[in-house]
Amino acid sequence: MHLGMVGLGKMGGNMVRRLRSKGIDIVAYDIDAAQTRALGEETGATAVESLEALVQALPAPRTVWLMLPAGAITQGAVDRLAELLETGDRIVDGANSRYRDALHRSEALAGAGIHFVDAGVSGGIWGLEAGYCLMLGGDKSDIDAIRPVIEALAPAADRGWVHCGPVGSGHYAKMVHNGIEYGMMQALAEGLALMKSREDFDYDLAALTEAWRHGSVVRSWLLDLTAGFLGEDQDLDAIAPVVPDSGEGRWTAIEAIDQGVPAPVMTQAIIARFESQGGGDYTARLLASMRNAFGGHAVLPSDQA
Repeated sequence: MHLGMVGLGKMGGNMVRRLRSKGIDIVAYDIDAAQTRALGEETGATAVESLEALVQALPAPRTVWLMLPAGAITQGAVDRLAELLETGDRIVDGANSRYRDALHRSEALAGAGIHFVDAGVSGGIWGLEAGYCLMLGGDKSDIDAIRPVIEALAPAADRGWVHCGPVGSGHYAKMVHNGIEYGMMQALAEGLALMKSREDFDYDLAALTEAWRHGSVVRSWLLDLTAGFLGEDQDLDAIAPVVPDSGEGRWTAIEAIDQGVPAPVMTQAIIARFESQGGGDYTARLLASMRNAFGGHAVLPSDQA
């Protein structure tokens, strides 16, 4: 099996390492030429300096897997590959792309006879060792064609991956997966913050979360990770209280509204992230001003907030 991998960041680079360890031949490209060369030397992957060189180095029919930031960067790579690839070749988009983009890309590529698969990928920095969970959308023939890659990336050949359905279904599943992830994270964070506020109980949150990992109905990988970092630092004073969002939480909330499906937990989780990013600051100032206007309640100067 030969595969072209475009995008060698934390996820893409580790995916190359895992695939090479399983005997998959890789042609690798990243805009960072030094990083591409270093990964090639480390893994034995063929390092190239352009998309053109990557396409030329792959035997037909070619499969090119993209692990790039979603949006314009991924679209640019798809557009360029559409010019370089031939009928029967295949693009796999492994970014956290919006499922509607997958539908548009598949339709645009079909005119040139280029196949398209959307792959939701979960596993983060732990995927190299533990394997990646893969949610795949596309024709069965395309999934069968890349099955050696799927089985090499997954935790095991027979688990941790699923052919969800037609194009778009993989990224849709990953979108909802991330919405659920937001809700789980928010629930853990709120619960632990509530316990930390009870100074009279003097909770050892590291010991408590460690206990929850065994036999509790809330045990999970997120809890494992939480117990791990709380074991090192329970105050987290060095961590800025700002939580970015990748976009998938927003899309999940929007989709829930569009479909008329209640999703209050996932929606509130993304709102909480907006608040941490300062999005609620002006709202809070307005509320403080209203309280002052109708009740004479004191407002704090900005330097005392």
